Amino acid sequence: MKTWFWLPAALAVLMMLGCASPKIRLFTDSSDPYEEYTLEGSATPKILVLQANGTIAEGPERGLLRDRPGLVPDIVSQLRLAEKDDAIGAVVLKIDSPGGSVTASDVLYHELKAYKEKTGVKLVADFLRHADSGGYYIALPADRIVAHPTSITGSVGVVFLQPKVTGLMEKLGVGVDVSKSGAQKDMGSPFRPSTDEERRLLQDLTERLGERFVGLLQKHRTISPEALAEIRTARIFLAEEALSLGLVDRIGYVDDALQTARQLAGLPEDARV
Repeated sequence: MKTWFWLPAALAVLMMLGCASPKIRLFTDSSDPYEEYTLEGSATPKILVLQANGTIAEGPERGLLRDRPGLVPDIVSQLRLAEKDDAIGAVVLKIDSPGGSVTASDVLYHELKAYKEKTGVKLVADFLRHADSGGYYIALPADRIVAHPTSITGSVGVVFLQPKVTGLMEKLGVGVDVSKSGAQKDMGSPFRPSTDEERRLLQDLTERLGERFVGLLQKHRTISPEALAEIRTARIFLAEEALSLGLVDRIGYVDDALQTARQLAGLPEDARV
């Protein structure tokens, strides 16, 4: 306990110093400038590498002492800067994500698609451990998709989870009074069983969102009817299966994704990455 005791006191002293003291920042946020690092190569045009790691969310990531920008605002901020950089000839988006919310995934899909349309820059998606559900959704605007040999991808669909605690409440003798302006206002409430009508409405909503996902897949990828029937089950696939179904274009490593980007954009072998 003594290890942590000094921290609140020190922070309080710094706050009392007011404008005379420098602003201490433990983590960066979206107001900070982004810094460009060269991984390899020296020639221009260059290849921009972006990373989509973790859950796809619009809101900030909660930290112990400070929030950090979520995946969506982080990538969008970088795309805004990339639009102003005429030296960028291709983008490689490294994806290692289990997905996220429907809206957050759709926002990032839209932003990547808009960036391509504005700039004409080639986009290659590179799947690492997994690119499931929303992780695959955001890869749809890519000109090529490269999957690591051990990648798991697919899960082309939508799930709506609805926890219920009615049984536990009955055991505890706890109840909830509800006042509502419409019959469906508390639809999805965990404090009571769902009605047949509510189940139908939620299933319809889920299926319509799932059909949007499948529709975008058909827009961006050439999928046979047989493969589409398998993909519609919303199951996950290993890289080899994903390749045979047309979900990805190539199996390889990060270097293969970079090489694919060079070839698509007609960039030199020593293009700066």
